Amino acid sequence: MNVLIVENSEPLAQLWQRHIQRGGARVWTASTEEAAFDLLAAQSFDIIILDVVLEGGNALAVSDLAQFRQPEARIIFVTNTTFFSDGSIFNLCANACAFLPSSTSPDDLATMVRHYARAG
Repeated sequence: MNVLIVENSEPLAQLWQRHIQRGGARVWTASTEEAAFDLLAAQSFDIIILDVVLEGGNALAVSDLAQFRQPEARIIFVTNTTFFSDGSIFNLCANACAFLPSSTSPDDLATMVRHYARAG
């Protein structure tokens, strides 16, 4: 299973990466839209963990490119804000499968990654 984490906070991305790798996944990280675009062009992903408020670009642009290039990839959106707390992200992104607070425990996030990778 290949996982891409697109997250502003590199320490948080690395924490998630370690927990997800324990389950046997290969994990890449990006902290900007441009870095995410480069990885989406070079590698196929089963799951993408995507920060809704991406300081180095636009998260919806990343999800649109993922949907175009890798329509089977499922996106778990994460945020530390109330943006899209009404669930509207699911209307904007067809490949969205979950919407979680950034404070979700790394173990719980890793479990969700495994679940959605199997369900995909």
